[in-house]
Amino acid sequence: MSIINGMAHVALSVSKFEESKKFYKSLLPFLGLKLVFDGKDSFYHVGSRTALMIQKCKKKHDNDKFIQGTVGLHHLCFRARSKEAVDSIAKKLSEMKAYIDRGPIEGPWVNGYYYIVFEDPNGIRLEVNFVPGSGVLDSKNTFNPSDYS
Repeated sequence: MSIINGMAHVALSVSKFEESKKFYKSLLPFLGLKLVFDGKDSFYHVGSRTALMIQKCKKKHDNDKFIQGTVGLHHLCFRARSKEAVDSIAKKLSEMKAYIDRGPIEGPWVNGYYYIVFEDPNGIRLEVNFVPGSGVLDSKNTFNPSDYS
């Protein structure tokens, strides 16, 4: 029996709030999320059983940058409906002049894993992936916990 029904939301604290606002307000609607709140210190998008809040970090962290691999968030991954959707997102990110770390490429974690990894203006790592069928829940697949980060 499943007790939960997905991830309700993720809240990211950012140091480059105005740059982040421009970045996420361009990207998230493209991914199918609708802006439902736009405040002075935060904004919130919801859609596709996903929600993301972006909020200003505390003043003492105004010049901080995200460091992947420390305590806390490693990266945030959105699920796409097809490989073509990942390719479309890659094109959008290029138009936005976003930093793309790698992809779109196939990954080793499960058969058919196709993804792109990129960063927001704060260096927060984001990913969009497509995994066909049931992914690691398919009895014919096994999860490969590669150390490729």
